[in-house]
Amino acid sequence: MKRLVLALFTISLIVPAAMEAKTEKPVTLPEAIRHQLAMLPRYNVFDNLTFRVDGGTVTLGGEVTQPIVKDDAANAVRHVEGVTMVVNNIEVLPLSPADDRLRMAVYRAVYSAPTLSTRYGFQASPSIHIIVKNGVVRLEGVVASQADRTIAGIRASGVFGSFKVENNLQIAS
Repeated sequence: MKRLVLALFTISLIVPAAMEAKTEKPVTLPEAIRHQLAMLPRYNVFDNLTFRVDGGTVTLGGEVTQPIVKDDAANAVRHVEGVTMVVNNIEVLPLSPADDRLRMAVYRAVYSAPTLSTRYGFQASPSIHIIVKNGVVRLEGVVASQADRTIAGIRASGVFGSFKVENNLQIAS
């Protein structure tokens, strides 16, 4: 019993000291903005948000499927320390049942590929974003290899109902 009490006492002294020893990595303004945008509750695989920082001015861009995501993004970035002004150039995609069906079909095609589903499909925020506007499909995001980029493009191109598929996926370096 004495050994257990001594062990618990020793651990209670070591744990707080170890927790204080951790140093926080300094967060840059772009990292803080990227984090805030990624944490938006309604931001999903069918939205694509971009930003540019010029001093304290942040210019938001990209496309979203819901108008509230546009407002949420601007409000989230506005509260980041160091941001003095937000220019919200985010486009709200038109409401279209045909585009909604196409989004889901492309999602199923891309993320049902075994290599893509295991690498990207089970992430909290998948890195392959599917943007559909008036029947035109655009793939945005970052993948690990040229093979993944090609597979995603082929799978998206095989979906019936799209007028055109643009593969803008970037390869991580």
